[in-house]
Formats: sequence, C-alpha cells, structure tokens
Amino acid sequence: MKLSIVIVNYNVEYFLEQCLYSVRRALQDIEGEVFVIDNNSVDGSLKMLAQKFPEVKIIANKENVGFSRANNQAIRISTGEYVLLLNPDTVVEDDTFSKCINFMDSHPDAGGLGVKMVDGKGNFLPESKRGLPTPAAAFYKMFGLAKLFPHSKRFAHYYMGHLSNDETNECEILAGAYMLMRRETLDKVGLLDETFFMYGEDIDLSYRITLGGYKNYYFPETRIIHYKGESTKKTSVNYVFVFYRAMEIFAKKHFGKKWASSFSFLINMAIYFKAFLALVSQFFHKAAVPFLDAVLGYGGLATISYFWGHARIYEVGTYPPILFAAVLPVYILIWLACVYFSGGYDKPYNIGKSLFGVAIGSAVVLVLYALLPESMRFSRALILFGMLWLAVVMSVIRSVGILLGNDSFQSRKTVKKRFLVIGSPEETQRVETLLDSTSIKPDFVGLVYSETQGEAPEGFIGNMTQVPDIIQIYKITEVIFCSKDVPHQVIIDKMVDWHDFNVDYKIAPEDSLSIIGSNSINTRGDLYTVDIKAIDTTSNRRNKRLFDVLVSFFSILFWLPLALMVKKPWQFLKNAVKVLFGRRTWVGYCPQADDSQKLPKIRMGIFNPASHLEENGTADATFYNQLNLLYARDYTVWKDAEIFFKSLR
Repeated sequence: MKLSIVIVNYNVEYFLEQCLYSVRRALQDIEGEVFVIDNNSVDGSLKMLAQKFPEVKIIANKENVGFSRANNQAIRISTGEYVLLLNPDTVVEDDTFSKCINFMDSHPDAGGLGVKMVDGKGNFLPESKRGLPTPAAAFYKMFGLAKLFPHSKRFAHYYMGHLSNDETNECEILAGAYMLMRRETLDKVGLLDETFFMYGEDIDLSYRITLGGYKNYYFPETRIIHYKGESTKKTSVNYVFVFYRAMEIFAKKHFGKKWASSFSFLINMAIYFKAFLALVSQFFHKAAVPFLDAVLGYGGLATISYFWGHARIYEVGTYPPILFAAVLPVYILIWLACVYFSGGYDKPYNIGKSLFGVAIGSAVVLVLYALLPESMRFSRALILFGMLWLAVVMSVIRSVGILLGNDSFQSRKTVKKRFLVIGSPEETQRVETLLDSTSIKPDFVGLVYSETQGEAPEGFIGNMTQVPDIIQIYKITEVIFCSKDVPHQVIIDKMVDWHDFNVDYKIAPEDSLSIIGSNSINTRGDLYTVDIKAIDTTSNRRNKRLFDVLVSFFSILFWLPLALMVKKPWQFLKNAVKVLFGRRTWVGYCPQADDSQKLPKIRMGIFNPASHLEENGTADATFYNQLNLLYARDYTVWKDAEIFFKSLR
C-alpha cells in the first residue's frame, strides 16, 4: 500500500463529501486507502459515507475523542508507506497525491511534507509554511510585529515570511490540514501526542520529525483549498484559550525549564490580551450598534427633556429625577425592543426597518403613557421628541456605516445574487435546479460551457475562456464550478486568475445536494443545499417565537369566548400555556415526516401544515415530507398565522 489517508470528521458532512470526491479522483492511479474517523457527529455524516463512499474505512467513535487520538486510531491500523493527515474542509487537486509521493520518493531525507493552501477565494494561506514557535517568534506574532514586517526573517519567522510562497523549501512546521509523512518516520518519532486535544499537535509532531533527523518540506507545486483556514475562530474566546494553552503544553514539553517558564509567562500574557481583544471584537460585532443607539438615544432625549422642562414646563428647575432615572430608560428600552422585533438589528442593518421599529415603539410608549398614573405622565411632547431623535440617531449611525463601506450596513435591499455555473449541459442543469430548490431566490443564473474551445451549446452564454467578459457584462457575484466537469487544478487556477473581479467561488460536487464555498478566511464557509431553509434565519426564528408568545397570551386572555369555538377548550388552554413557556410551538412539522429529512429543528407543534387539509392522516409519507420542506424553506410568520386560524377548529 502506497498511501493511507486519514480524515477526522466532526459534524461537517457536506465539506467531508466534497473532500472525499476530490480524494477519490486524486487516488485513481495510486494504491491507497482512506480512513474517516467520526467523532460522534450528529449531522448524518455516517449515513452519507455508507451511501456514497463504500470504499472508505470508517471508525465511528461514540464520543469526541479529540484530533490527536482520532488520527492515531487510524494510523495504527493503516498500512501505507506514506500517511496523510487531511482535514475534511479541504479540496485536493487531481494530481496532488501523485506529485507529493514522487517528491517524497526522490527525497529520502523528507520526513514530512506540506503543500500550498489557498482559501475559498484563492488567497494564499500563510499557515502553509510555518516556523518553530519559539518565544521570540511567538512574541513577534502575538504583538503584531510579524504583520508589520511580513518578509523579515526575524520578525516574520512564525510564517517563514522570508521564503517564497512559490518555491520548494525546507520548513520547520507543517499544517495539520495537509500533513504527509513517511511511515518509517512515524515509527521512529512516534504518533501524535494525545495530550493535545485540539491545536498544537501538528506543531509538536513536526518538531519531533526534525529532532528525529528528518526534514520537513513546503511543496508549492500542488495546491489544496482549505476553507476554514487558521483564522476561523480567532475572535472566539474559547479558541484563544485552547490554542494558547496548547502552545504552553508544547513549550513545557520541548523547551528547557528556563525557556518554558518564560514562554508560559508570555503565553499567559497573550491569552488574556487576546481574550480581551476577542471580547471587544465580539461586542463590536454583535452589540455596537444597539449600544450606540441606546447611549446616544438616552443622552439626547435626556438633554432635550432637561432643556424642555427648564424652558417650557417649570419656571425654576426641570423635570424630577424619576423621569431621568426610570421613565426615559423604559421608553428607550421599549423603542429598542420594537426595533429589534422589526428586524432593525438584523445584519445587514437597514434604515427602513429601524425607523419602522421606532414608529411601532412610539405607539407602544403612547399606550403605556395613557396607562401611567397622573404623577408619571410628564409630557407627550417628550415622546414625540424621543421618536424624532431616535429616528435621526439611527439614520445617522447606519448612514455612516454605509458611507464607510461596512458590510454590516445596507442602503437598499440586499443585492441579489447573480450566479455563473460552469460545467457540462447535464451538470449545469442539475446545479441550476438545486439553486432553485434553496431559499436563495437567485436574481440571475447564467450557464457557461466548461470547454475552452468550440461553440457553446444552446442556452449557454459562452465557454470558459469568455468568463472574465461575462462576469463584467452580467454583473456576476458568484461563480459555481461543477467539479465533475472541471478539474480541481483548473478550479484553483481560475480562482487565482479571476481574483481581481472580486466574485465569490463555490464548487458543486458530482451527485451531491450541496454547493460549498467560502467568502472569507474568517468564516466557516458558505453552504448552499436544499436544506437551507427560511425558517432557520435569525429573524424568522425570532418572529416565530414572538408569534407563539402573542397568540398564547391572547388565547389565555380571551379563553372564554374561544372556548365556544374550539373542540377541546381545556386542552387548548393547556396547549397555550405550554407554548407560552416554550415547551411547544403553535405550528410545527407534520409528525409523519421521514426522520432522515434534514430540516432545522423546531419545537413540537400543536398544529402542522397538514392540520387543516382533508388529506391529513390519509396521505403517504412523501406528501408530508414535501409539506415540511415547503414550510421550512418558504417560511414566513404569516404562514404560521394562516395555519393556526385554519386549524383552530
């Protein structure tokens, strides 16, 4: 056996599927075996493997045993001359394995090999080649000097920035996303250290390879796509602690006591510094706009109230402290809550939704004002001032965001996606149908013939050589490659060649219901499948819960008249209480649905899309599955309302 490929999977079914399709193609002329170790995934990965990749050897763990231990499970029973550790969120070129094996065969001093990695837009990933994280190298990276001097042998040693990205060179550390090793090397230096649960194990093993008298090489003559990249979770506090604790384990293991204690001190400084930055980043990412709305809103309204009271209401002084301490904060909270439920805080932030929320909030505040005791009713004018001031504040904040080009803001409706699908007539038609089956609602889908010569078939815009012009003329936003027709080398070549057009790229694997890509190294990756459902969006989940709460509240409040309408009034009251406290939802999926259908999880429903239909209880499972799919994919809160009122009796 020439090559053993080891892939650890944890809840990334569609990425794994695409990875294995590329692996299968790259192994065509190589005697090899593929292991997938599943760390107790719940996303259907094992079923997909059994159906589509019967040649893969599966190790199904009953718990998440970590990256190192899972890899070792397969390495111990593998038989290949070479062992490759491969991440499931990667795509290899068709000749990646053959090129790498040829290099290793001709370089007996090579113990390990890494390749050139690019992200989902074709950008080079610096973690393709790394240096040993000595205290100095770690310090320069942690505190930004590596970014300031990206090509310095001293300051950029962590990513070996002084070495060319396009030339084969010795390197100190290999990336665990693609780590090819000689069997005899592993026999000599040992397997992955299971002390490392996640992160750091590739650094430890790479270092032990060099200590064992072998060399590690960076080999850029073949490339892989690595969707997640090293930066995936750098804004996560958990990532910061796990990653830097792994570095501390490495330091204690390989450096002397003096260096280890110094490194531990440096790492602990970095942990809290990075954790603080991560918390600040998360705050600004999630709560900066609501925070600004609240602070500026209250500050402005309090100032207006002070001067209004001083000038128009009281001859001496202004409103009493309770207005500023209690009443105005409550008003602001009501306004902000209404903006939230109106979708004003959904990204990208929309001025229209925010202003609508302010208007609804003003109506709620006026109703509350009328219910307050006389001593707490200070002035309706303050409500008017508050509405106008908040409208101005929110408009200005969002307009500034738009002018600064921040992706979290928008001035009009979200730009609709315009796709270009490249492949054969059969595959492009399949992908076009798949796009129509999702909730994307594409504005345009153009087809391009995957051949570079000859006339394109009827219905196609052009062939592969004409894509740059097509992107500009048709204002394409995303390019989808059909991997059955376009080799992965060509896909990566084109991603790099067309980089200046600033479009996003995705790959549609053969015989798959998924289209996978990544718009940014900082995202897990974008996934288009028939499983993308409108019901799973943040706004719709919020609206569904709001509908449940309001309907339950009014159902309990007006239970006596409703008791004359419903068949089982006491059961209806009981259900209303369950829904109010979040144990059930008013509208859920049909219970006859096939469990294999991968729909977003929602609470069990009192009613379902078939409750009011004559076929309820008599139709087959296919009918109910289709109803569930349509309900989840095209969900709106009005659909819940329609089903509820039709099913009430």
